[in-house]
Amino acid sequence: MTKFYKKTYPVVFVIILHCITWNALAQDGKIYPLETPKEPNAIPLGTGSVKDQPAPETWFRQWGDPMARNISKATLTPFLPEKGKANGAAVIVAPGGGYRWLSMGNEGWEVAEALAKKGIAAFVLKYRLFPTAESLDEFTAWMNRPRPAPPKSEDGSKNNPPSPPVQLDLTNQLEDAEAAYAILLKNANEWGIDTSRIGMVGFSAGAGLTMHATLHSKTMKLAFIGPIYGGMGPVQVPKNAPPMFNVIASDDFLFNSQFGVIDSWFKAGRPVEFHLYQNGGHGFGLGNPNRTSNRWFEAFMHWLDVNKFLMAK
Repeated sequence: MTKFYKKTYPVVFVIILHCITWNALAQDGKIYPLETPKEPNAIPLGTGSVKDQPAPETWFRQWGDPMARNISKATLTPFLPEKGKANGAAVIVAPGGGYRWLSMGNEGWEVAEALAKKGIAAFVLKYRLFPTAESLDEFTAWMNRPRPAPPKSEDGSKNNPPSPPVQLDLTNQLEDAEAAYAILLKNANEWGIDTSRIGMVGFSAGAGLTMHATLHSKTMKLAFIGPIYGGMGPVQVPKNAPPMFNVIASDDFLFNSQFGVIDSWFKAGRPVEFHLYQNGGHGFGLGNPNRTSNRWFEAFMHWLDVNKFLMAK
């Protein structure tokens, strides 16, 4: 199995380039239909389907990026370093999309490819999602629905206390993450993975899944985590919580002057590094033009290096 994935994972990157190389019309926020790309390396996780799922998996483009929705069969796609460059570390990459779609390009494949170039075995988790309308027009209308403006505080500012987060049942998503972790353990020798150096990085909802797995999984023993522009509310930190590298931009709607999760990690005495960038908005992936947040990946690699996650123990 290793031989197959080591030989064929560059094909996925060709797909990435094809998906991202798009005309100017697709570089706006409009949603465009996209033919489902081939994913020759995707490993079925066998975690079941989604209850009351009315529609098959379909793909679309927004801002030039390929995205998938109505995912009812979870998969894991390996991006393995070139022979001789692997350092033994591994990362499960969880794209975001509000648990209704997955931004597979800028928060999945591109990140995994960047990690693989640094010698890290990366694995994009395409986890199960909550159902959306089968019709792309209906889905687009739902995405573009009017949303109430956040209430202002008494002093007229927008830095008001955040509303309590909506509690979602992430049973399916957690099962998918645990199954991905189990596959890494099972194939550690073949893929050159040091099982004591498996981490998880997630974006937006993927950051939420990363945090949920850290706080609630009974089987995942993550060595480190990287929630990237995820929720910032306080949490109950386990005694053995892994070191955390946390990133968000000050103009991200999820920030809202919150430092709860950082404070929770710090007060629990667990290693934490936090980067609050001046700008970047939400969903910037590896970076957007002329944003201070564009250097987070370099900072992350330095953090992994200093903490000896890139070195065999």
